[in-house]
Amino acid sequence: MTKVSDLDTPAVTIDLDIVEANIRRIQDRLDGFGIANRPHIKTHKLPQMAKLQMDAGAVGITCQKLGEAEVFADAGVADDILLTFNILGVPKTDRLCALIKRLKRMAVVLDNETVARGLSEAGMRNGVDIRFLIECDTGFGRNGVQSPQAALDLAQTVMKMPRMQFEGLMTFPIKLPDTRQYLERSLQLFGGAGIPVPVVSGGGTPAMTLAGEFPMLTEYRAGTYIYNDVMQVTAGAATWDDCAMKVRVTVVSRPTDNRIILDAGSKVFTYEQYYAKGYGRIVEYPEAAISGFSEEHGVCDFSQSKRKPEVGDVLNVIPNHCCVVTNMMDEVYGVRRGEVETVFPVAARGKVR
Repeated sequence: MTKVSDLDTPAVTIDLDIVEANIRRIQDRLDGFGIANRPHIKTHKLPQMAKLQMDAGAVGITCQKLGEAEVFADAGVADDILLTFNILGVPKTDRLCALIKRLKRMAVVLDNETVARGLSEAGMRNGVDIRFLIECDTGFGRNGVQSPQAALDLAQTVMKMPRMQFEGLMTFPIKLPDTRQYLERSLQLFGGAGIPVPVVSGGGTPAMTLAGEFPMLTEYRAGTYIYNDVMQVTAGAATWDDCAMKVRVTVVSRPTDNRIILDAGSKVFTYEQYYAKGYGRIVEYPEAAISGFSEEHGVCDFSQSKRKPEVGDVLNVIPNHCCVVTNMMDEVYGVRRGEVETVFPVAARGKVR
């Protein structure tokens, strides 16, 4: 069996013991809340990981793009998929309808009439009904209708379109008090209009500790928890011991006493920071900072670290945002106690359409 220390760099390793512990912890937490678990597969993009999540008790999976959903449908991992992205254009809506015919249940999310009309037309064209959730902007400032009344108005409009079946509301992320007030008012309005809301879908790994404060939630979508990263630790959603993904890198240059260059740059890591500082955590030198990238170079500032690595040393880096790293890799290495147990081809890598 190959040892982790024998892997050429850059290499992305996934500690399987940590993954299994993360899956158990979050499934148990959601079970305790009485909320169904619908994990987001954009973090790992691996059918094998989704199977672990399903075997642990997940009711289905969440995908962000059609290409991801097609890969996971082909793998037979789950027959219940929620697609949380507006689907536009005949090529995509026809692909969606083909997926609907293959699965026990598939639902989509929308936040405007243009998307809804295209889906309705596709449903008529392909002879399928399309289940939909209304996406609600409860404070994140991305997609979503802007008020509970707008959610009801859009739902009522779309329900009149052929082949469209209303199933519920979706938001990301949940937070107090905005999301709770928004959802409570929405459910009041839908109830007053005599419209059942069978699904209320919340999400976000950092916000999961709050899920018990939202009695209206029927399911929860989180993705990053399976690996965790610097952002999750910074947000208080995980500890360093919960971080399953590490990138093995080699020190290739030391131009000055405090500037260290790694053999992995923006084509391996990400510039995303959100509320984190720097661009990753060097496990062996936590006082050091990854200060920037070019495409193939990782530039590190060791001015705050008393110890310094030498050229040729191999280091392990916990990335800021593990989901982006996944999409950069052809494969990742499943490791356990210093040995490579398996190699995972990243099946849904680059599936952005």
